[in-house]
Amino acid sequence: MRPPLAERMRPTSLDNYIGQKHLVGPGAVIRRMIETGRINSFILWGPPGVGKTTLARIIAEQTNVPFHTLSAVTSGVKDVREVLERCTAESRSLFTKGRPILFIDEIHRFNKSQQDSLLGAVEKGIVTLIGATTENPSFEVIRPLLSRSQVYVLKSLEKEDLHTLLERAIKEDKVLSSRDIKVEETTALFRYAGGDARKLLNILDLLEQSTPEHESIVITDETVTDRLQENPAAYDRSGEMHYDIISAFIKSVRGSDPDAAIYWLARMVAGGEDPKFIARRLVILASEDIGLANPNALLLANATFDALAKIGWPEGRIILAECTIYLATSPKSNSAYLAIDKALAEVRNSGNLPVPLHLRNAPTSLMKDLGYGTEYKYAHDYHGHFVKQQYLPDTLHGHSFWRPCPNPSEQKLAERMAALRQQKE
Repeated sequence: MRPPLAERMRPTSLDNYIGQKHLVGPGAVIRRMIETGRINSFILWGPPGVGKTTLARIIAEQTNVPFHTLSAVTSGVKDVREVLERCTAESRSLFTKGRPILFIDEIHRFNKSQQDSLLGAVEKGIVTLIGATTENPSFEVIRPLLSRSQVYVLKSLEKEDLHTLLERAIKEDKVLSSRDIKVEETTALFRYAGGDARKLLNILDLLEQSTPEHESIVITDETVTDRLQENPAAYDRSGEMHYDIISAFIKSVRGSDPDAAIYWLARMVAGGEDPKFIARRLVILASEDIGLANPNALLLANATFDALAKIGWPEGRIILAECTIYLATSPKSNSAYLAIDKALAEVRNSGNLPVPLHLRNAPTSLMKDLGYGTEYKYAHDYHGHFVKQQYLPDTLHGHSFWRPCPNPSEQKLAERMAALRQQKE
């Protein structure tokens, strides 16, 4: 049984490695490492199918040092220790050219104790660690190990890279080169691939295997879409893309761009994101970014959250869309958000300041005798239901936390407060 096309096309040198020019192009950092033979520990962070494992293999091949590989999915602490023992013996051997390389695929899946077991060998220079991860290392890799390794970011393949890969596969692969292949359209092919070399090659594999040998393989948008049926959204609800897309969604609403906000909402809906998660973010947005500029935004966001529970899915997407557009097109204010943060900073700075006596409750006669509640003025007894009175602790008297933003709603509130403060007692 022949191996998959992605394995048959795996590069064995930098000369046929596609993409990541910022790392392996002329004068780039990893190319210089390979050319000098001095490989430092590092972590390759990037989406699937961009060449992380392949790059590690090329480094080991071209530097001619012992190469060991572990998968974080199947390996435990015992496996790590056994490999490190072999690496220790190799690093002490007179016949070993350089430090052994230990490649750990999906290193983010190692727990803390597994990652701790690597520290000593990396720190002492017994082994050169190369890790590969699709998740943000700053969240998934322990700090001591991260401080001993450089992080290099790999990017999704550009359209130009995918074109190069497509042409090379058709010309150089023994199976594909023996077939009559006509490339008429690539839009769907590249869209389905999504910057992932492995996906592109898997699609080519599928097209070849599903086309009878006596027929030509004609690559058009229609044939690709027909064979694949649907485009599974690249979205990991617990991974880096989850945080990137919700961040883009929030910033689009905050930036008053309803079209971008709806697009990112659609990405989350298509990717199977929990609708309640989206609704919670809308409630937060309504207070943090729209706030007092349009207090109705919070009412609508809260109603959206409640309506989702009643309506369910998939109709709930319409409710989320309505709220998203409303919030994106609403005037914006973060004055409430800034006010509470400013007040919290003051609390941390000044500590537990005493409550003024006249504001304290006096449920017992002793408290009354001590002056609790004395001279408190009941606002409803005064004209306009307002009376000048000190409400902050003595050391903060006159301090301001809320600064109204320049929008019609808050300007009315600011004008009302200014008028009240001008009143006589």
